[in-house]
Amino acid sequence: MCSGEDHPPAPASRRLRRCFPSTPFLLLAYLCYLLLGSAAFWALESPAERKAARELLQEKWDLLENYSCLEKEALEHLAKGIIRAYKSGLYLKDNTTLGRWDFVGSFFFSVSAVTTIGYGNLSPSTEVAQILCIFFALFGIPLNLILLNRIGQLMLSAVQLCAFRLGEKFQWQKGAAVLTRTCALVAGLLLFFLLPPLLFTAIEGWTYEEGFYYSFITLSTIGFGDYVIGMNPERIYPTWYKNIVSLWILFGMAWLALIINLCISLLENSSGLCQCCRRRSREMEQDLNNANPNNNLGPEDKNNHNEKDTKLVVPN
Repeated sequence: MCSGEDHPPAPASRRLRRCFPSTPFLLLAYLCYLLLGSAAFWALESPAERKAARELLQEKWDLLENYSCLEKEALEHLAKGIIRAYKSGLYLKDNTTLGRWDFVGSFFFSVSAVTTIGYGNLSPSTEVAQILCIFFALFGIPLNLILLNRIGQLMLSAVQLCAFRLGEKFQWQKGAAVLTRTCALVAGLLLFFLLPPLLFTAIEGWTYEEGFYYSFITLSTIGFGDYVIGMNPERIYPTWYKNIVSLWILFGMAWLALIINLCISLLENSSGLCQCCRRRSREMEQDLNNANPNNNLGPEDKNNHNEKDTKLVVPN
């Protein structure tokens, strides 16, 4: 029997209960993995960053002391040092330097690495950290994919269970399914695409369009790197800012996994309906053939049969 209705509640509720105990454990393992990677990158890159900062400041003071007799080679050397420091995430401001390899910045780098966003604005410079980054991403990317898929399945089970509860209460299964999926889509758009640009506008000073552009480029893992949070040396960022954005990236990508699962579910239902329609059309065709014996005759038999019918009709 063919049916286009949603899945019954029992599998959805069982799937929800089955996913719930393992999902927090997986999330905890994912978080611990990120924290360990962040601590390792912080320990490896911070000394190199501080050393580069001291060298850059020393070059600046040497240049200022000899400003009256500035040479071309010295200026080019300072420019190369500034470019190299900028690529490694170091800023020179007044008499201090601003680095990004603190623990919060290392955590954000770890998130951008395992989610394959890869902005390109921050990268390890030491050989040990580069080798660590290879192995960290090698095991972190599959862990990230498993976690996103698990959260997406959990969300999908919750949506299906909510749809069944509403349909059971109001006796309208198809309408409840459409309503809950629409609510999930609208809620995701608000939480992950429409509201975050307001935060970026307030903290980064971007326009709403730039914040929306950054949201899409980030959650789609394109990661051009033309807009990255926490990059403006003229601004003071809250300590919680990058952590909140990291959680937004994780759950935003999980919501995209939910949307993908919903699309796959819709495609599977539509293919099942198409197969059902084709099977019914074949059954109707067989019934018509069985009801009309003339359909089983060949072309010559049909002509002979028609001639006999005409002879019977002609009067004597």
